Amino acid sequence: MRFKKLGNTGLLVSEICLGTMTFGSGEGLWRAIGHLDQPAVNSIVRAAFDRGVNFLDTADVYHAGRSEVMTGEALRNLGISRGQFVLATKVHGRMGPGPNQLGLSRAHILHAVDESLERLKLDYIDLYQIHGFDALTPFEETLDALNDCVRAGKVRYIGLCNLAAWQITKSLWISDTRNLERFQSVQAYYSIAGRDLEREIVPLANDQQLAILPWSPLAGGLLSGKFSRDDKGPEGTRRASFDFPPVDKDRAFRVIDAMRPIAKSHGVSVARVALAWLLHKAPVTSVIIGAKNTEQLQDNVAAVDLKLTSDDMATLDKVSALPPEYPGWMVDRQSADRLALLNPSRS
Repeated sequence: MRFKKLGNTGLLVSEICLGTMTFGSGEGLWRAIGHLDQPAVNSIVRAAFDRGVNFLDTADVYHAGRSEVMTGEALRNLGISRGQFVLATKVHGRMGPGPNQLGLSRAHILHAVDESLERLKLDYIDLYQIHGFDALTPFEETLDALNDCVRAGKVRYIGLCNLAAWQITKSLWISDTRNLERFQSVQAYYSIAGRDLEREIVPLANDQQLAILPWSPLAGGLLSGKFSRDDKGPEGTRRASFDFPPVDKDRAFRVIDAMRPIAKSHGVSVARVALAWLLHKAPVTSVIIGAKNTEQLQDNVAAVDLKLTSDDMATLDKVSALPPEYPGWMVDRQSADRLALLNPSRS
């Protein structure tokens, strides 16, 4: 297992992060995502740590808090000391019926961080992430509350999920001008079938030294290789019953068709190729994987050992390329002449 710095910090995280959305009772919507009991959770966490994973990602809203409870219990059951793991969780989602039991207000954040710590049975959270955008709360209020969480010793670093590039930029500007804690990571949907992040957020993250933590790297299981154009896939798979995240299916299956011969040539699964493609992308810090059993986990974690050739990457990059979009195509056109001065062979 390789490790990378989390954004502009000295904290090292494994290139694979264990996501915990499958940890819980599986009631309602969550049943399609996963419904693992505590012994199964213990086994998956143990298998991940045996392969060198030190990074876990959960959220207060997963299974109405049950995921946090089970994650913390697994770490205690397995005797994994506090210094051996990096724990990330999130705040934003609805945690009760009241009008203030969700969002990113100061009131909710300061209450939610204590609730997460209680469920996890931890003294501090390594990475506390806002789970999305709150249209009712100013960024200043949210960042001030998160800053207080860090100053109180309840949180070490802060991160964000699912924001637009302009929102990320605005939040960083507020932190810089008000001397508040800065976001260090961007958790976002990113897969070989969904490369929209590359238009604005990847360049922004590179410029501002933000870690990129892709969620749903297999596009909700669609890139597992178990699906074809003609069916919904095996019964019981997440994508068969919960069609999320939204994906251009025609484009996705063109990508899958290109991955199958590459997978065969390396003697690995299609899923492993999809994960390895992400791991070969320099801006990616840690890829978040979920698992319903240890076999699935082992196959996914093994992606760190898969070395795709330059021809493999060229094939996959081409078939999955984003269609040109303004102003990107205009920026490329107007930059060509200047860039050619550094590399005359390209002109």
